[in-house]
Amino acid sequence: MSERLVTRPARARRRRTSPASVLLHAVVIVGALAMLFPFAWTVITSITPGAGLTLRPQLWPSDPSLEAYATLFAERPFARVVLNSLGLAVATTVIQLVTSATAAYAFSRLPFRGRGVVFAIYLATMMVPLQVLIVPLFAELRAFGLLNTYLGALLPSFASAFGIFLLRQAINQVPRELDEAATLDGAGHGRIFLSIILPNIRPALATLTIFAFMGSWNSFLWPLVVLRDPELQTLPIALAGLQGQYTTAWDVVMAGSVVSVLPMLALYLIAQKHIIQGVASAGLK
Repeated sequence: MSERLVTRPARARRRRTSPASVLLHAVVIVGALAMLFPFAWTVITSITPGAGLTLRPQLWPSDPSLEAYATLFAERPFARVVLNSLGLAVATTVIQLVTSATAAYAFSRLPFRGRGVVFAIYLATMMVPLQVLIVPLFAELRAFGLLNTYLGALLPSFASAFGIFLLRQAINQVPRELDEAATLDGAGHGRIFLSIILPNIRPALATLTIFAFMGSWNSFLWPLVVLRDPELQTLPIALAGLQGQYTTAWDVVMAGSVVSVLPMLALYLIAQKHIIQGVASAGLK
């Protein structure tokens, strides 16, 4: 009996270390290294004084220095640019969470005539690219005097069809029996939304937070069109301005790239677990 108990774990270990498992782990490791290499190259170039883009990057610079970061923040108003992007990204995220959550609750829980048709039409707007809307949006904001303002940069992102779809799918999976029990206790839609729905869709809310923040943080075309004042510029526009016409200080450019990546990386690591749960619960693949 004891020999059987000893041999079973050993057999299980042998199954785990099968050639197919070893090959799968090797492929995953190689893929992870391939994805991390560009970021590692960016970091190494940013701490290499006078670095250029070569076909054979150094694994580690012989004389590492943070001079490029000092130049980035000393010679340019880069701190103001980072704050601009951070403020717009936070505002966009908060507004989209509010509008998407309330609209998703209405589409999921409030019966009204034509609900499916309205939802389908609203989802169809996801197929319209921003480039098609640039001219009418620009003319509309110019008529209201909102060009070169933070509000003008925020208005097109107040509502998100993708966010409404994501949260509606999550709300649909919350048992309606909870709503009925709360209704019997005298709760209205506001109480049900705040006390029952939102706590049960936290993974989807975290997922939307990442997507909304990332979309605003990396937005280039719309801020380029609507924000003319250099003091109002966002990070992607400032990074594009770091590249010279004839010569480029690549260590400074890469330092700016590292600064732009770090907030998104930190936010993703914090909410990684909720993102996976939120995407899975919404049925996205």
